[in-house]
Amino acid sequence: MNLLTRDVPPRSAWALEQAGIHPLLARLYAARGVQSKDELDDALNLLLPPAGMLGTLAAAHMLADAIAQNKRLCIVADYDCDGATACAVGVRGLRMLGGSHVSYLVPDRVVDGYGLTPPIAERVHAQGADVLITVDNGIASVAGVQAAQALGLQVLVTDHHLPGSELPTAEVIVNPNQPGCSFASKSIAGVGVMFYVLLALRAELRQRGVFDASNQPRLDALLPLVALGTVADVVKLDANNRRLVAQGLRRVRAGALPPGMAALMRAASRETAKATTFDFGFALGPRINAAGRLADMTLGIECLLTDDAGRADALAKQLDAINRERRVIEGDMREMAMAMAESLFDEGDEPPPAICVFDPDFHEGVVGIVASRIKDKLHRPTFVFAASSAPGKEHELKGSGRSIAGFHLRDALDLVAKRAPGVLLRFGGHAMAAGCTIAEEHLEVFEETLNQVAMQWLDAATLQRRLETDGPLPAEYRRVDLVDMLHHEVWGQGFAPPVFCEEMEIVSQRLVGEKHLSLKMKHQGQPVDGIWFGRTEPLPAKVKLAYRLDADEWQGQKRVRFLVEGAEV
Repeated sequence: MNLLTRDVPPRSAWALEQAGIHPLLARLYAARGVQSKDELDDALNLLLPPAGMLGTLAAAHMLADAIAQNKRLCIVADYDCDGATACAVGVRGLRMLGGSHVSYLVPDRVVDGYGLTPPIAERVHAQGADVLITVDNGIASVAGVQAAQALGLQVLVTDHHLPGSELPTAEVIVNPNQPGCSFASKSIAGVGVMFYVLLALRAELRQRGVFDASNQPRLDALLPLVALGTVADVVKLDANNRRLVAQGLRRVRAGALPPGMAALMRAASRETAKATTFDFGFALGPRINAAGRLADMTLGIECLLTDDAGRADALAKQLDAINRERRVIEGDMREMAMAMAESLFDEGDEPPPAICVFDPDFHEGVVGIVASRIKDKLHRPTFVFAASSAPGKEHELKGSGRSIAGFHLRDALDLVAKRAPGVLLRFGGHAMAAGCTIAEEHLEVFEETLNQVAMQWLDAATLQRRLETDGPLPAEYRRVDLVDMLHHEVWGQGFAPPVFCEEMEIVSQRLVGEKHLSLKMKHQGQPVDGIWFGRTEPLPAKVKLAYRLDADEWQGQKRVRFLVEGAEV
């Protein structure tokens, strides 16, 4: 692994420090492109205005009319955490703004697949809805939107995914990535898009005299959900997304969060007063996602919607149990899939340019997580396939892929579709994560074609595993209060959490739990403990390590601990 050190523009670091930012934070922010203290201001009035997102004003007008006419509104959600939070934000927000008939429907991952399909449109119609609103999906649902409109439904699409060559014929589309939209935050999550629609709707209702500034509903109560969905969907934390997350975190820490989020924090043994973006991404997000992977995302959405603390607690415990089951299934699958992946090349040789594995016993709900684990270990674009469990689709394989920097997975699938016509039945996604459906008989052709594309697109530099770091940590900053300060900040995709890097002396090392390396080291001549999760091979006496800062509590005493992320060998 190559450990690279981020460049720190001295002028930016100096300006931030002069503006009162802690010297360590000033250095970290400057390395991430922040040039002035103003960029760190997370005030709500600095959010990009809703009117700048194409379609929000039309959506606000359409929804205000629907509420005035007492129409029935139905939200069609997605079965991941972004989709679940977007649905909860939509239902809560529309009810706050006067919607008296607001329901939702979430597709089943196995039976329905992704997005608004014609059968989903029929189910929405059968429930008696007048208006169908998609959240975190719909931009690719051309047939589903047509089917809904043929049944007499008005359709509002709210989404953030990249559109295909054909847009759906919905009455209104709100998506910052649609042609003609100049909204600066292209990486806003689905839950953020829905929140923006609600902001525009509230403004429209003010104009109509339904509310005024003194009695309008406080939509900021929804920000904890917006923050959770934004972090869990691993979208780039640009300045606008950072403001949304910071505002949500502030409310969570103050105890102003939905009962379901509070119950999930308790189920994960996390403290709301000390909540971090890590809690959203690695504690709450996986528990909500587990419902969509193994059971029914309705559980996750109901947990986020209920205002009954007792019910929230029961649902959170149920989600926690499902997540534990997910971990067991994933662990077994990961071992099997990793062995299959490693069998594709001889020991000592380089892995193939891309990796595809399939076994009939794989569970389609966790193929994405397993693909991510293989990609992390072998540093190759990876697809893991499972047999479809949908009735009548037993011959189909559902694959989920994860990629490495420099290899756009959705574009790669597009090229596979052109080079091997008919192999891909469906596909979609982003640069780093994508999904597809193929017939089992075409697996070999898919694997060969993907490898051909990878061979052409990937060069030696891309295939070399690299980790960007923030260089050495000055010894005077190895303090518990500074660990807490760093954890308090908003970090995530595109605004990476601090990782420091320097040569260490390894004093002793031992395996704990059979799969983690516990370390006693010397950092600039002073003793410090460390742990490398998932590492079993011993380290040399002197080694250059990349590590994150953590605080470990032992017998009531908090001590700094290094969480090792990588080694340069």
